Amino acid sequence: MTHRAKVRVRYAETDQMGVVYHANYVVWMEVGRVEFARAAGLPYKELEAAGFFMAVIEANCRYLAPALYDDEIEVETRVDKATPRSIDFGYTFWRGAQKLGEGRTRHLFLNRDLRPARLPAEYHGVFGIT
Repeated sequence: MTHRAKVRVRYAETDQMGVVYHANYVVWMEVGRVEFARAAGLPYKELEAAGFFMAVIEANCRYLAPALYDDEIEVETRVDKATPRSIDFGYTFWRGAQKLGEGRTRHLFLNRDLRPARLPAEYHGVFGIT
């Protein structure tokens, strides 16, 4: 499953050149995965209420073209790999048909004590865990 979330570039997200500052793509990755989970039937808030968290343990992004102030960007999010202990999300950033960049985050599932945990089977389908 993939999900696309729309983001409008705010002035505060740009640098002096009018280009989106690179760190904002990491924020957009969070928007993408939160909306992915919501669209799959599990709002992230519910996962946290059940005592599980997805800690980011790795993030990267490759920039292909600049995003500019007031652009409407779509963050396409997908699960690249998932196990009961961890999950890897992939992202593609689009302005219309133009690909602006690609990213990836790796997460470890944690319990309320912030210790590594196995995600219960009832949530596996949301993330494609088999």
